[in-house]
Amino acid sequence: MDVGGTSVRAGVVDGDGAVLDTARAATPGDEEALEEAIGAAVAELASRHPVAAVGLAVAGFVAADRRTVRFAPHLAWRQAPVADRITRRVGMPVVLEHDANAAALAEYRFGAARGARIAVLVALGTGIGGALLVDGEVFRGAHGVAPELGHLRLVPGGRPCPCGKHGCWERYCSGTALSTTAVELLARHPGVSTVLAREAGADPGAVTGRRVAGAARDGDPLALRAMAELARWLGDGLALVADVYDPEVVVIGGGVSESAPLFLDDARERYAEVVTGAGHRPLARIRTAQLGDDAGIVGVASLARDVAARTSRNGRIR
Repeated sequence: MDVGGTSVRAGVVDGDGAVLDTARAATPGDEEALEEAIGAAVAELASRHPVAAVGLAVAGFVAADRRTVRFAPHLAWRQAPVADRITRRVGMPVVLEHDANAAALAEYRFGAARGARIAVLVALGTGIGGALLVDGEVFRGAHGVAPELGHLRLVPGGRPCPCGKHGCWERYCSGTALSTTAVELLARHPGVSTVLAREAGADPGAVTGRRVAGAARDGDPLALRAMAELARWLGDGLALVADVYDPEVVVIGGGVSESAPLFLDDARERYAEVVTGAGHRPLARIRTAQLGDDAGIVGVASLARDVAARTSRNGRIR
């Protein structure tokens, strides 16, 4: 399951990384309702398939033992023993993983990062998730929360972020950011006659990131400008990531990556211009995720399969 700030998505995944069946619900705003939604999705899929274990890819800080959610900016959990709670609810072994870590593992095993010694995944969705793999192993940091790339401060004093800071990368480069940028552009240019302007006049809530991307594909000039802003901020952030990690490959995933043809080439150019030592160092290959929006589900399912195998051998969850 991929538990994000907007939706809870579940999938039954086989040993080759293929998603066989899915279920989906909106993400509730409180803990009890969220856990009920997770339990309902598991029950729905388990009624159709012989499910052996559950993996939860979570948009938040997961403890190193992968049992507790410490903090999730877009979810209700705070220092919550989520794996134990869901285990009691569904009667199966449960393991947690940061959603970006799960997606990175899937791309390493089945997709765009296969064989890379140092790989970074940047997942563009409601916010930004980040993951670092070294020789196929997740780097978690001392306390299990690294690397939280989405909350790198890119713009001092910039847009407020649910994490409590201002100017975080994800406030300028995500699906939410795309919507915010478009609304700001509409406010600064009220006379611009575009599809987005007309839709915003009728319903300001209609200017979602997904809608902005769709308008950009249709050639809407304001939407294209918003997409160009996202590309610039993506390039700036990738330059920071490269300065710190010097990766062999960066995989761009998450829901926003579906619109990569609208921004990724410009982001690559920006990254190559502003990275430290530009013109005098090898650049990371920047690729889109091959598994698309299913990467988190596929990756955490593989971890759940490992837990199920250990539980079967030992009679308990480790």
